[in-house]
Parts: sequence; structure tokens; C-alpha cells
Amino acid sequence: MKTHKHSEDILARNRRYIPGGISSINRLADPVIAFERGQGAHLWDAEGNEYIDYHGAFAPQFMGFHQPEISAAVAGVIQSGEDLFGSGPTELEGQLAETVCTHIPWVEQFAVFCSGSEATQQSIRLARAATGRDHIIVMQGGYNGWHNDVACNLMTPLSVVGPRVSPGEYPFLPISAGIPKQHQALVHPVNYNDLDSVRYVCERYPVAAILTEPILQNVGLIKPQPGYLEGLRSLADEFGALLIFDEVKTGFRHAFGGYAEISGVSPDLAVYGKAIASGYPLGAIGGRKKWMEFFIHPDPKKRVLLAGTYNGHPVPMMAAIKTLEILQRDGGAVYRHIERLGQQMESGINDALKDAEIPALMVRQGSAFVLYFMDHAPVDWHDLAAHHDFEFDNAFRREMIQAGIYFFPLATKQCSISTAHTAEDIERTVQAVGTTLKSMSLQQTRH
Repeated sequence: MKTHKHSEDILARNRRYIPGGISSINRLADPVIAFERGQGAHLWDAEGNEYIDYHGAFAPQFMGFHQPEISAAVAGVIQSGEDLFGSGPTELEGQLAETVCTHIPWVEQFAVFCSGSEATQQSIRLARAATGRDHIIVMQGGYNGWHNDVACNLMTPLSVVGPRVSPGEYPFLPISAGIPKQHQALVHPVNYNDLDSVRYVCERYPVAAILTEPILQNVGLIKPQPGYLEGLRSLADEFGALLIFDEVKTGFRHAFGGYAEISGVSPDLAVYGKAIASGYPLGAIGGRKKWMEFFIHPDPKKRVLLAGTYNGHPVPMMAAIKTLEILQRDGGAVYRHIERLGQQMESGINDALKDAEIPALMVRQGSAFVLYFMDHAPVDWHDLAAHHDFEFDNAFRREMIQAGIYFFPLATKQCSISTAHTAEDIERTVQAVGTTLKSMSLQQTRH
């Protein structure tokens, strides 16, 4: 049995100097594991245990850890003497923006930040400036960052959020202290896949933006129902709001143009992060020129501040440039490769679920997947919270870690296949899933 005494000691020591012992509380999980090295699709912890990884640092590691070409490109820019100068334009930020705007038709201008949260924050500010309105719509169960507008209604128990309402909205339920009540009144959570509730809010408030992940990927993968994204586009146009896609998780992972490309629905703005730079810190916003130029509006009262000392830092710029170069090779061969691995995983896990006779199903989009321990794919947070077996899911993930397969140990969290995974990795994972599910099923029968 794997033990993690050294990892626990690291956390205990850190707690003397860092609140909670970790600089992002989202990384704190049971069991406590401190990882020390990653290569390709594999991780090694402080005890020397090896794992096949499907966490990917919350999904940025689309190319796997320490991808040779990206690492070499980053090392090259560091050795070249190019550094953070903080004055004037840089060729790298222009090169990255040109690549994105050239290959995503509806992205006419592009700007970079250091995180996805900064990008969603800027997109909301941009929408408010462009529309002259203050209210926004967000999705119950979605995650769009840590700032005041969106730090709410994440995985709220139904006993707190209340029964399903449609049409209608849910109360703003903060996931952080320190958000003013006056600010909360401007944010309207509704259930995903519920167009009637979006209309309900738009008819009652001056809505600046409808903000959504095109697939809810912080609670696994809740996909849009047929016509849902098209309906959001139509409602945004009807009521004069901006449609913002949070593609921090879906962008560049599912297609070069993100889920907007797959769905055929073009938002007014989209925010990106994670896979765009293969694990290096980068957030970005792209959209139509008429909206993006509010960053340089001639009227100071309408101009949105675009600033950040580290925006355009050469290291993440080069990582993103090289990542996008790899994604474009051979007509998108990376995406065909990752789809084959995803199909192999889905087929194998479906067979394992059938053999174990456990009520569950796998939901997948390309390289991202999740096991839902319920009898149908959820359509929104209320559906998921009411039917998913969270206790079994948590126990399953802990058992998989013992088997050397790293699924992040928190129920419904997305699993991510990287381009570094091999068919052999997938087969070993499928076998571990089958063995674990059979063992857990037998234990349930005995009890």
C-alpha cells in the first residue's frame, strides 16, 4: 500500500509559513501527495512512487510534462537574453496573437495575461464598458475564476442552493468571503442548459454578458444540449448582451478553435488558458475587433484598462507559440492521435463498467473524460448533485491512486489524456479501472 509520509511532512512544514500550507487551496486533496517530477504522461511523488497521470495540473499539460520541443524553445528564449523589459512591444506577443487571429476566424484581436482568472475578469469588464450595463449571467456549477464576479455557485449542495427553478435564477452563493453584497446583486446564476432562465434574467435586468464554459468541465463534463449554445447566441443578440465563452479548459484541447469551432457558435469574446501554453502561466482573451478596441477607446470614460507587468512575458509566449505550432502540424494530427486514445479509453472503461455491473457511465470529449456514478449523463448541476454517487467516486479515485493511476481525488473532477500518453498507458489504466471497480463492487455486495 502506498504511503505518503514524506508528502504529509512537506505540507506540515509549509503550514508554518503558508496559510494552509499550499498557495492554491484547490490543490489540497486526500491523500496528500507532493509530486517532485513529471515526464511525459508520468509523475513521481516525494516517496518515489510512479503514476500514470490523468490530472495534468487541472488540464494545462495537454502535451505532457517536459515536452522536449517546448522545453527547448523556452530554454532558448531564456538563453537568448530576451527577458521581461516592461517597455515597448515584443515580437513574441505579436507572433502569438497573429497565429491565433489567423487560424480562428472570429478572433480578430487577442491580448494576453498571466491566468485564466485575469482573462475572465477582463472579459466581464470589457462587456460592461461596451454595453454600459452592469449585470452578468453565470452558470450554476461552472468555474470561471477566483474574482468577485464569478466566485460563486460552484459545487453548492442542493440543501443550500435550493430546489430547481426554471425559469428563474439562484441566489449568489459565494465560495469566498470578502465579496460585497452590492457586488453580488449584479451576478445572476442560472442552471446550464436552461435557456428559459437566461431569458428570465435578461428580461428583468440590464445584462452586459452571458458567461459560460461551452462545456461545464469543472464538474466533469456536462455537455450542451442540442440548440443550447445556439440559443445563448440568439438571446445575447436579442437583448444586446455579449456572449462570452470561457474556453480556459476547452480551448486548444478539443480543437484549435476550441469548442466554438466544434459547435459552430461564435461568441463575442472568448477567454483561453491552460492548454494554450502547455503548463506555462498564460491567460488570454480574443474576440471581435469592435469589442477588443474598447481597450484603446478614444473616450477615456469608455476605455478599459489593459495592464499587467508580466503580460507578454517571453517564457509563456514562447511556450504558447511552440505549442500552437505543434497543434497545427500535419493538418492537426495531434487531435487525431488524441481522439484515438480517447476512443480506446472510452471503449475499455465501458467494458469494465459492464463487467463490474456498476451503475455508471463515461462521458468524454476528445481527451477529457469523467466517470459518472449514475444512470445517465447529467444536464446541469441539480441533475448531477441529485444522482451522482459522490462517496463512491471519491473512494474509487483513492483506489486508483493506490493502483498507480492518478485521478485527482475529488469526485467529478475531469480526467485529461495528454499527447504523451501511449496505447500501453491507456491499456494499463483500463485494466486498473476494471480491477478496482470489481473489487469495490464485491465489497458493496458483502456489506
